Amino acid sequence: MGKWLTGSGFFCIVLSIGAFYTGYACQKKWKKAVLNPILIGAALVMLALWALDIPVEQYRNDCKPLTYLMTPATICLAIAFYEQLQSLRRHLPAIFIGVLGGTLSSLLSVWLLSRALGFDEVLTVSLLPKSVTAAIGVALSEQAGGVGALTTAVISATGIFGNIAGPQLAKLFRLNDPISKGVSFGTASHVIGTSRAMEISQLSGAVSSLSLTLAGLITSVILSWVLA
Repeated sequence: MGKWLTGSGFFCIVLSIGAFYTGYACQKKWKKAVLNPILIGAALVMLALWALDIPVEQYRNDCKPLTYLMTPATICLAIAFYEQLQSLRRHLPAIFIGVLGGTLSSLLSVWLLSRALGFDEVLTVSLLPKSVTAAIGVALSEQAGGVGALTTAVISATGIFGNIAGPQLAKLFRLNDPISKGVSFGTASHVIGTSRAMEISQLSGAVSSLSLTLAGLITSVILSWVLA
């Protein structure tokens, strides 16, 4: 019975959703930033896979229906963008310059650290798209010869860090303006960071949605040109 249950794709989907909502319930009850639902969910899934001896490849294949939902879920962020369209139009040049600077800084810092630490080309390529949404980053990594699984892990870790530490970093660097916060969250920590920006204000969430889209486009253009 247990083997039949763990061998079905339905089990892995339920495991993923259940792990996420367990993390969500923990964060809602104790209201601690470190209790990130994605962080807790990932830990619970890894523990379950280890305890039940389920191969990672099987889990990945069984969860493909959830993976397919990533792109439309990301597109739904455009709702916040549309609601704040008038404000965004007035600040569009500043937003673009901020996103461009943040994206270039991210790519350059990863490349320099990879060279300093002696990483090979495959590892470097896998790390470069760390600050864009997984739907874009994984595709860029694999097309350039990187490891998609590693890119996914790095993107998730970057987003979780931005979600948890973002408000404290904004306070440390005195980023009080909602536009600045939105650009920072969206450019540095993609969708997961945007979810935190939306908790700050609707305007920050809308700017973050626009920023993560621009960051993905700019990263795609730069990596396609550099790695061609």
